Amino acid sequence: MPLYKHYSFDLWLTLIKSNPAFKTERAKYFYTNFNAAKKSFEEVSLVFRQVDLMVNSINEKTGKNIDAEEMYLMVISILNNYSTDFQGVDVDELYREMEALVFKYLPEVYCGESAGVLRRIKESGLSTTSLLSNTGFIKGRTLRKILNALELDQLLDFQLYSDEVRLSKPNRQFFQLMLDSIDKNRHPELNLQDIIHIGDNPLADVKGAETVGISSLQINSNHLSISHLLL
Repeated sequence: MPLYKHYSFDLWLTLIKSNPAFKTERAKYFYTNFNAAKKSFEEVSLVFRQVDLMVNSINEKTGKNIDAEEMYLMVISILNNYSTDFQGVDVDELYREMEALVFKYLPEVYCGESAGVLRRIKESGLSTTSLLSNTGFIKGRTLRKILNALELDQLLDFQLYSDEVRLSKPNRQFFQLMLDSIDKNRHPELNLQDIIHIGDNPLADVKGAETVGISSLQINSNHLSISHLLL
C-alpha cells in the first residue's frame, strides 16, 4: 500500500526515456538543413548534447527556463561557427518538424515497472500523483501528448512543466506550485511529511524537494528503481 498521500514524479529518466532513433534523426535533419559550415554528422550530434547539458545547467542554476526554440537557435548558431544570422529560420515551423519527428520516434516508458507502480498508487484510492518536469528541446504541450500516447497521463492527477510556468527545478517556487496544486479536497489534512518527490537528478529532484521540506527518492541513476516506492 502507498506510504504517502501525494507522489510527485520527475519525467525524463524517471518515467520515460528518449528513443535513440529520435536523436539520430534530429541530428540528420539539422545536418541537412542548417549546416552551411559543413560540420560532420558527429559534430552535429555533439552540439545537441552540449546545448542540452548547458541549458539544463543554466536552468538549474537560475531556476528559470530557456525555451525549446532558443535551444534550437543555439544549435544552429554553434553549427555555423556562432553565426547570429537567424533571418531565414522559421522557428515555429522548425518546432512543428521536431514535434512530428518525436512522434515518429516516440519516447519509451523507462522500464516495465514504471506504469505498474503508478497504477498501484492510483488504484489504491489513498494517494494522488503528479508530474514536475523541467523541459528542454521538447515543450510541455508536446510532452502531454506523449504521455497520452504512452497511456501514462491517466495515472497522473496533474502535470507541471517548466516552460509553461517559467520555473525550473530545483527552484523552490516550482516545488511550491506543485504543493499548491494538490487537490486539498482529496487530502484535507495534508502535511509536508505526507508528500514525496521522485526523480533521477540529485540536484533538481532531491535538493529541490528539500527546499520545501518534503521527502525525496532518487531512482534510476543509482541502485534504486521505482519499485522501491512500494516496498
